[in-house]
Amino acid sequence: MKKRTLGNSNVQITPIIMGTWQAGKKLWVGIEDDDSIKTIRAAYEHGITTIDTAAVYGEGHSEKIVAQALSDVRDHVEYATKVFAHDLKYEKVIAACEQSLKNLQTDYIDLYQIHWPSGSFNSEIVPISETMKALNYLKEQGKIRAIGVSNFSRDQIIQAAEYGTIDSLQPPYSLFWRKVEKDAMAYCIENNISILAYSPLAQGLLTGKFPLGHKFDPQDNRAKNTLFQGENFARAQQALTQLQPIAEKNNCSLAQLALAWLIAQPQTSAIVGARYPEQAIANAQTVKVQLSAADMAQIDSIGRIVTDPQDDQPVMWNW
Repeated sequence: MKKRTLGNSNVQITPIIMGTWQAGKKLWVGIEDDDSIKTIRAAYEHGITTIDTAAVYGEGHSEKIVAQALSDVRDHVEYATKVFAHDLKYEKVIAACEQSLKNLQTDYIDLYQIHWPSGSFNSEIVPISETMKALNYLKEQGKIRAIGVSNFSRDQIIQAAEYGTIDSLQPPYSLFWRKVEKDAMAYCIENNISILAYSPLAQGLLTGKFPLGHKFDPQDNRAKNTLFQGENFARAQQALTQLQPIAEKNNCSLAQLALAWLIAQPQTSAIVGARYPEQAIANAQTVKVQLSAADMAQIDSIGRIVTDPQDDQPVMWNW
């Protein structure tokens, strides 16, 4: 899998990134560690060398699972993890990074990201200058190689960039959720900031495996995802029906079609979760799908059936 340069750093990443929120188990149902380890390993063996995790995913459990899957090939993979909104004071950033290094069984993190802006989830308001000071120190120490932000608006990225180099933005971004295009995308392109799209399959909606009326377990975070509710869900089914012939023409699944469209967007890579090895392998094979300009335009148009009527809510969940 041909790699891409992460922002202005010297870190190389794959266009398809293995997402491991589910490996943390919390807010997911039916996840087994053995499956997670095998799935992450399968992703690596089929060319996905960049792995995204976070300290808050199962309170470090996801990071530990990543280490179990890949510690023997650490020099051949790129680890991206995140510091949560409650740990953005200087000393807390340093301590959180040390814990993540321990969990990941490594002495450096390729990409360290601010998971949510200060103040999110009722966290203490911390000046971005203080958080960036800590991240710059960690970078100088060689404990992190690049700095990224997640769930930041354009204005918040600009503020952070006053205090250091921001190499990536991680926003929710898919064919069915395109808010970043109206806000931060142009700034990211102008400033060579990589866009690492999370929920690139709209939490599985773009696979076509969830028919109208599907109900998630209340403990599953997707039960509160607005895309699976009301008119949004109905419009998604309509769009999926129209996307199916394009997928068939390109000899790929709906999921691969949606991912191929996404990684063809400017500077965009896709962070894709998977429960089982066969899903990770299918995700990796997306890079073989070459969409024509006509296909890209048609997919874009069909996606707007879902996105055009949406409100300005920046996140998908009713938390």
